[in-house]
Amino acid sequence: MNAIEVRAALTLAVVYVLRMLGLFMVMPVLAVAATEFSDYSVMLVGVAIGGYGLTQAALQIPMGMLSDKWGRKPVILLGLSVFALGSIIAAMADSMMWLIAGRILQGAGAIAGAIMALATDVTREQQRAKVMAIIGIAIGFSFYIAVVIGPLIAESWGLAGVFWVTGILALCCLPLVKWAVPDSPKQFNADTLPRMDQVWQLFTSRDLWRLNVSVMLLHMMITLLFVQVPSTMVKLGLTLDNHWTIYLPVLLASVFLLAMMMRSSRGRTPRSMLLAAVIMLGCAFALLPSAGQSWWLLGAGLLIFFTGFNYLEANFPALLSTIAPAGQKGTAMGIYASFQFFGAFLGGILSGAVTAQAGPTTAYYTGAVIAVVWCVIVVGIRAGEKLKRVALTVPNNVQPEASQLAELNSLNGVVEYVFDASQNQLYLKVNSEFDELNARAVIRQWS
Repeated sequence: MNAIEVRAALTLAVVYVLRMLGLFMVMPVLAVAATEFSDYSVMLVGVAIGGYGLTQAALQIPMGMLSDKWGRKPVILLGLSVFALGSIIAAMADSMMWLIAGRILQGAGAIAGAIMALATDVTREQQRAKVMAIIGIAIGFSFYIAVVIGPLIAESWGLAGVFWVTGILALCCLPLVKWAVPDSPKQFNADTLPRMDQVWQLFTSRDLWRLNVSVMLLHMMITLLFVQVPSTMVKLGLTLDNHWTIYLPVLLASVFLLAMMMRSSRGRTPRSMLLAAVIMLGCAFALLPSAGQSWWLLGAGLLIFFTGFNYLEANFPALLSTIAPAGQKGTAMGIYASFQFFGAFLGGILSGAVTAQAGPTTAYYTGAVIAVVWCVIVVGIRAGEKLKRVALTVPNNVQPEASQLAELNSLNGVVEYVFDASQNQLYLKVNSEFDELNARAVIRQWS
């Protein structure tokens, strides 16, 4: 990577980490720390934890498309500002209703699509995968940091302190985006941003709906978990500032087990491994009702859960890249992200409602039942070899003929292609046999 690409990867990764820290830090503490409010209820805790997901789900696609009209940086700066405002409102809240309002406003800062588009704009095609990988690792890293330090901040400064830190981190991102992230003319890439004319086709796609529903259920279950587990730890006599002593070893061990699962997959995503991961989530929820009696049961349940969760969270985007039609990944990702965040919202509502009516034990068993139903959905997912996506620019004065496109399609490794004449872009889905230099040589011959 050149200097601009390295700078883009690092600065955008930092922006993602600081923002995601703010979202994730709240999850392991809200169920316990919110008891200080006079209008506290388990139902409202569920809404507060999952509330951000509602506005995130609603605005993922519109904000991504808006960045194509206004520019990447203005939309990112707007989103960060809205997120910071929501954090400040939540920090100053004197009731659960104001806390929920702050969380919902936090979710309105839906900038994931604009950040990924900016990363695409400032990187060359052959280096783009590396930049996206750095940003992806940063997102995962932020989750582990947040789960560990969130309870420590809450114990020292209260729930308001968590939201103040969240707001300050978001504000720190503003100068970083304005001056540190490289500027670049926006480039349209249908594999990065959504297009409205593709939304309905992909929303109803038989191949994609199982994956979209699966990521919705995945985030429903992790939200359900974090509505319950902090209270379970408190019942075991563990104060909030010591919750990290459970989370840290569990998360580190789950990363090791994830590596073993990924290695056994050997570059593929077998349906059997997806099914095994869902079964692990179900087993964890079946085990956790007994966790209030033993540290070992709690640790085992969380380890099983996070191992399965990490595997699915890591492999679902790769599956989407394989399944989504060439030139339509941007729209597919927008729909996928909307389902993902809507799942977080549903998880909060479901967990709060079930706990209020039937208690935490029933809420845990509800997660186990969801996993059983989910297994039926996962069985139908089309899994297989992981494919890469490549976007190649065709010279402006060239309109390739059908025979020329057929020649490109016959190259080793090309699985699927589509030519977007309006943007002079060729979008390819390719396997490991694909030689990009050979494809570029074929395109040069057209002119």
